[in-house]
Amino acid sequence: MDIKGRKSLVLGAGKSGVESAKFLAQKGATVALHDKKEISEWSEEARSLKDKYRVGLIDGKLPGWLLDQIDLVVISPGVPTSVIPARYVDRKDGEVIGEVELAYRFMKGRIVGITGSNGKTTTTTLIGELLKNAGIETLVGGNIGTTLLSLAEQATDETWTVGELSSFQLETIKDFCPNIGICLNVTPNHMDRYDFFTDYAAAKHRLFMNQTTDNLAILNADDEITSSWAQTLKSHVTLFSTAKELDEGLFLRGRELICRAGGKEKVLTTRDDMTLRGIHNVQNILAGLATGLACGASPDSMKETIQNFKAVEHRLEFVREIEGVQFYNDSKATSVDATLKALEALSEEEGKIVLILGGLGKNAPYTPLEELIEKKVRKLVLIGEDADNIKSQLKNVAETLHADSMEDAVTKSFQSAKPGDSVLLAPACASFDMFKSYEERGEVFKSAVGNLLPTNSKSAKTDG
Repeated sequence: MDIKGRKSLVLGAGKSGVESAKFLAQKGATVALHDKKEISEWSEEARSLKDKYRVGLIDGKLPGWLLDQIDLVVISPGVPTSVIPARYVDRKDGEVIGEVELAYRFMKGRIVGITGSNGKTTTTTLIGELLKNAGIETLVGGNIGTTLLSLAEQATDETWTVGELSSFQLETIKDFCPNIGICLNVTPNHMDRYDFFTDYAAAKHRLFMNQTTDNLAILNADDEITSSWAQTLKSHVTLFSTAKELDEGLFLRGRELICRAGGKEKVLTTRDDMTLRGIHNVQNILAGLATGLACGASPDSMKETIQNFKAVEHRLEFVREIEGVQFYNDSKATSVDATLKALEALSEEEGKIVLILGGLGKNAPYTPLEELIEKKVRKLVLIGEDADNIKSQLKNVAETLHADSMEDAVTKSFQSAKPGDSVLLAPACASFDMFKSYEERGEVFKSAVGNLLPTNSKSAKTDG
């Protein structure tokens, strides 16, 4: 891709946009960076691009004369592709791509792309560790935090770049083609951005659109959407399942994680070797094992990695036990399905769960949580903008409390719990009504848990 001299507009002054603007400027493009926020509210790194790289900074409404000059738009994941600047430039035969597509055009080596409604970050991190510990040259980035663009020029011909990819990022790919593409699951999420669930699923499906018979797709055989793709993709397909044995693929039998290929099978590891909790994490590990085998990692090396692999921060992360009450941080559970998986993972425990729910809703119903809440949840502690909506949908299956802050939620949850119970932050919502990110939400939760003092008043353990 020849960038030198191209008149480029980057939409969105967040991490992805800043990296894109810097990269384009370094390659000799004329670059403008735009965000609706006033420049004074931009990050210091974004504002510094003006002096360091001669990037033009524009806030508010874009002037029409500028759009007339632009021939390349790089759109950040948080900016809808339907915005007027992108549509305008596209209509006049300019190119509109995202940061992932830009990175791909300069990246050497091979790529593993991971998407799904839930489990992306855990699986991406795990695959990175599986490959690195097997002695394979590996880079890890994408939606997980480090932009793929920042890794593009680090990669060599021998590198496997492992990238977490969101539906937003996949909307703006054109030629991007992972050597190995993985879709863990597709369940309702981001319905505040997509008109229909099928639109969201279609964005996920784009991961495989450029694959050929030389590439590999790894799909969840237990997921209605991903399993339906298996017969339609051009790439070779490997399936994984925790619900059934497969003629070919990776599956769970009892406590054993098995690979069956060519009529032969091998036990790769067992659930007893795992530190991660929940059947959803068995699925994540099966996907990781399938990837490791395809990349040349040895089964023995991968088994050792799985034995030592801990939960990723903010993903069903154990925080502390106080007076017999265990606290878990799953702030990354920003969808109803993610919360459901967290509840399922803890439902094997003898005690009940005090569940902290709420935040910025995504227009998805909370009713899929009813059965597990009725069975396992002692009390719901509700926070954030969607608290009243959650209460209206779930008030008949559990007692609810409102909390004014995360600190208040933690205090009320601890007061409501009994010895043997778990307090679980799994909000089923985005964080932006109260926090800058799910990471900040999780940190505030952990800090509040750390500040709790024993009450010495917990009653004897009861199933209550």
